[in-house]
Formats: sequence, structure tokens, C-alpha cells
Amino acid sequence: MSGFLGACSTPGTRHAATPDGSIIAPGDVPPAAPREFRAAWVSTVANIDWPSKQNLSAAQQQAEAIAILERAKAMNMNAIILQVRPSADAIYASKIEPWSEYLTGAQGQAPQPWYDPLKFWVTEAHARGLELHAWFNPYRARHDNARSPAAPNHITRANPTAVKRYGKFMWMDPAEETASKQTLDVVLDVVRRYDIDGVHIDDYFYPYPIEATPAVAGNQAALDGKPATKAELDFPDGPAWERYLARGGKLDRASWRRDNVNRLIEDMYKGIHREKSWVRFGISPFGLGRPDRRPPGIAGFSQYDKLYADAELWLQNGWLDYFTPQLYWARSQTAQAYDVLLDYWIGQNTMGRHIWPGLYTSRIGAPSKDYQPQEILDQIDATRARPQAGGHVHFSMAALMQNRKGITDQLRTQLYATPALVPATPWLGSDKPGLPQVQATRTAQGVALKLKAGKANALFTVWERHGKEWKFHVLPASMADWKLADDARLGAADAVFVGAVDRLGNESERVQVYRKQ
Repeated sequence: MSGFLGACSTPGTRHAATPDGSIIAPGDVPPAAPREFRAAWVSTVANIDWPSKQNLSAAQQQAEAIAILERAKAMNMNAIILQVRPSADAIYASKIEPWSEYLTGAQGQAPQPWYDPLKFWVTEAHARGLELHAWFNPYRARHDNARSPAAPNHITRANPTAVKRYGKFMWMDPAEETASKQTLDVVLDVVRRYDIDGVHIDDYFYPYPIEATPAVAGNQAALDGKPATKAELDFPDGPAWERYLARGGKLDRASWRRDNVNRLIEDMYKGIHREKSWVRFGISPFGLGRPDRRPPGIAGFSQYDKLYADAELWLQNGWLDYFTPQLYWARSQTAQAYDVLLDYWIGQNTMGRHIWPGLYTSRIGAPSKDYQPQEILDQIDATRARPQAGGHVHFSMAALMQNRKGITDQLRTQLYATPALVPATPWLGSDKPGLPQVQATRTAQGVALKLKAGKANALFTVWERHGKEWKFHVLPASMADWKLADDARLGAADAVFVGAVDRLGNESERVQVYRKQ
């Protein structure tokens, strides 16, 4: 099992690592920084991850958020993907959509005492050197299991013609321009007003098919790889379809539905980067590609034909910065084999975007189809063996908070023993950030650093050398004072180098700030 991962400058190379995460590398200058996107989804829908239940006080919500961020930092993760719009609602202060009931138990009701959860999450994540990506569900409007009435400004009441009932769900109709415009407006509003690092959308485009009788959710059947055996309820987008035909539209209905989704994806990608060039756009679609392009032996649900999601097109047009296919199956599950699917998506990535697959870590300890932690560890190793895939995302944070079957401990001591930088995104910008200002002073117990950020610094990188071994650290650029304690095994550092990293992962030169006399 690899304890250290390849650096971005030399993909696929590995340095030897010691059990405590230090790196053995020749020479007097530090090795290239390790690079890997290590993230987890934090679901707010149904209180899966945060907050743990509705109607907690603001202080209780904040304490739970801090615990999640502290766990991520302690594990050497580097990003959190927080669900901010579960059902056409908001876990932040919005003038477009109402407060989510998952915060207070009542849609439209703000946390008490008042605070802005998204601003809190962003501030606290950045204070720990973690990225915060805002996760939006693009079209889901409401479920019949909602515990509170829809607020007056919820789309089901404010613009009911843009919403269609589909089984137990109310769904924003992707063909209704006012529905797509609202989703785009919501996303761009968050990009403008919050210091987020990424925008993330999930796999819910047109809804997963449900059986006409009875009307039950179809996403679990899709995940299980079961073929449809009963008639499916068609999505009721007839009014928009008739208007399209009346205007002389030539596409067949399936192609027209895909075009509705494609236009939103393209507009979102371009709109986000018009607002802030450094905010990355990521999509986490269902893990199986188009049936006509699949590798031999791969079978199962077609998002292309059922969700009208042309994920291959989005990749090949470069309408995203990172692609996180939900590869929620074991490596041994032949029809949906993890390694084969990962290779497929890498092959579709002609624009060279980031490939950071989604892992079903919450299956560890699940009542059925239980994973052992080794499955997730092996999937990470398989990903690392492919230089074109530079990270992964765990679904969801709950499994890591609960340390199911010791998975958190195993990640921290084995695969995440060393911190890692998020891979750089050069197509959005490649200028190096300015050098930080650093003063280093030898003390009785270590080396004390006084740090001052330079131009465009988001993080500091710190390398300490002990003979032939190096130890690597990542600090937030807000850190003014930090101490490198002498190592119990390696002793005092004989050299210290400091660099900086910007919002896009570009690294400055490294400056030697200390040398043992």
C-alpha cells in the first residue's frame, strides 16, 4: 500500500515514506510537494451529515461543523464539499430561496441566534487550510416527506408552473427557462457573495426513473445495477415540449432533454468563471457512461438515456474543472468494476480536466452490501496508480466521523500520513504567487516561524529536513506564528524551507529560512 503519492511535477513518481509520514529524498532541496484532492461530501439533506438533527441552536450547529473540520484537518484531508442547496432551499442567507428546514425544522426560518452557516463554514475551513466547495442540487424542489410547509418564496409556491410532480417529489423542470434561470442565479449569487473555492453539482438532473405503479424511487435500483422490469413513469414536461415543437424544434425528445441540461452546464461553467476565475466547477454524475461507449463487460443504468445527462460531452467540451464520477461499486463487481470505470472516464477526458472519483465510504458498516475498509483503501491505491486521476471524494463524512471499522484511523496512518496539496488547475491560471516573508528562530524545543503572506498566498508550505528525510506541512496563509517542534525520532531539523500556494494550487519558489549551524 503506497504511503506517499506522486507529485504534480512528475506524475506517477513516488518517494519512499517512513511510518510517521516523513519522506526520504536525496539532495539539499525539498522534493516536489505531494498532490492529491482528498475531500468528503457533507450532506445536509435529511440531516445525513450536518447538522445532525433539525432545530439545533446556532452554537450546537457551529460546534458540529467545527468537529467535522477538525476531523478533516487531523486526517490530512484538504477539502470539504458542503451541500448548501438540498431542495431549492438554502443553508445560507439568500434573497432568492428560503432557509432550509434541515437547519431549523421549518422552511424559511433562520437559525437562532441568527448567523450565516455558509459564511461560518468558509471562514473556519480556510482557517484550517481546507478548501470549501459549495454543493448544489440543480433541480430537486421538494419531497412529500418534508416536515414543514413550503415557504412563500419557495419555487413550488412562487413559480409553480416551473415545477412538476414526479412520484413523491416536486421537480424543477429542466425545460422551463425560469427554473434553469433560478438555479443559475442561485449559484452565481453564492459565487459573488461567499469566498468559496468551488461550485459542485451532483447526479440529479432529470429525476431517476420511478415505476409507474407503484411510484417508488429508482436511484437505488440504478445503484444496484438492476435492469428496469416495469413500465416507468415519464417525466411530465409536455407543456415545454409542445412549445418547443411549435417553435420549429427539430430534436427528438430525449435529445431535447439532454440539450436542456447541457445548456445549464455550459452557462454555469462560463458564468462562474466570469464572476471569479479561481472558483472551480465540479460535477459528480452517476458512474456509468453511455451504453454505446462502455468497455466490454460493463452494464447497468444509463444516465445518458434516463437522467438525460451527457457527462461525456461535458468532459470533452471542458465545461467543468473537475469530474467526480460516483464509482460506488466494489473492484470485484464485474459489471460495474471500479478500475474499469475509472479507466473509461480517464479515456473520455480529452481536455485534461481533473478526475477525482467518488467513493462509497459510507457502505462500510452498512446493513447490506457492507464494505470492509480495505475496499476503500484499495480503491484509493488503484486511483493513485493512474497519474491522470489526482484525488477522490468520500461519501460521506459521517463514515469518517464515526470511524467505521477503523477506516479513519487507517487512512490517517497509512494513505494520508503526509499532507497533500490540491492539484493545480493551470487552465484557469498559472502565475506563481508571491513569496511569503518568514523569520525563523531556533528555540530550546524547535524552530519558531513568523510568517507573513505575500501576493495571492492562500497556503504556506513548510519543509523541514532531517539528514536525508523530509517532513512536509501545509498551513493556512492566515497563520502568523508556527513552531516546528524537534522530532522525537529524527531530532532537530537541520534546514527549513517555506513556500506559498495560491487559490489555484500554483506554488511559489521555496525559500530556505533556516539552516543548522
